[in-house]
Amino acid sequence: MIKKYIPDFITSMNLLCGVVGVVFAFRGRFDYAFYAMLAGAVFDFCDGLAARALDAYSDLGKELDSLADVVTFGVLPSVMFINLMKACSFSETLWCWAPVCIAVFSGIRLAKFNVDERQHDSFLGLPTPACAIICGSLCYFTAFEPDGFLCSLVAGPVFIPVISVVLSALLVCELPMFSMKFSSKDTAILKRKRLAFAVNCLLCVAIVLIVGLNWSLAVLLAFVVYILMNVAFALFKV
Repeated sequence: MIKKYIPDFITSMNLLCGVVGVVFAFRGRFDYAFYAMLAGAVFDFCDGLAARALDAYSDLGKELDSLADVVTFGVLPSVMFINLMKACSFSETLWCWAPVCIAVFSGIRLAKFNVDERQHDSFLGLPTPACAIICGSLCYFTAFEPDGFLCSLVAGPVFIPVISVVLSALLVCELPMFSMKFSSKDTAILKRKRLAFAVNCLLCVAIVLIVGLNWSLAVLLAFVVYILMNVAFALFKV
């Protein structure tokens, strides 16, 4: 039946977005690369919804999903960071290649997720889409706000490599992080966490609008808040 191939088709669109994004990133078009990344994230979210709605789970889909995620949320953010450092420093040094660790640890993160039975309803470690969108929104904001406060940091030899290492560590750590994929089995605590995150996202959007900065900063702040919230929940055992 055709319906069993629909989730795999949607996952393939995620992979296509990742490849297209990498091409644009190599060309220095961080805007189109980020749009491709966001489109890939939408497809990544929808393929699971389609699989559940159509009851069309398959081993092929599971493997394809991981391969697509490695490209869209692993390779693409690494390439964006590498080319951002080249563009800011006007040279290619060894430091520019530090972000490749994001691609490597994204692959490890996805492989770990596939074999870890503890991660059905929540995550252990930063999800690869969240990591990628942090990288992509930072690149987008820097490209469209060249005189912004982040540009001076990004232009230095330390900021991007340090961020890359921190994100790589978060990808494979044992920090519990709540999922945004809804289920009938969701607990009241999980629902409150999501509500708190939604409120914080609205605050980020409001702040960016009031200050008059590029919209990508709101995306960046929202996912940084996501990390900080999960760290706080873990520390206070919420």
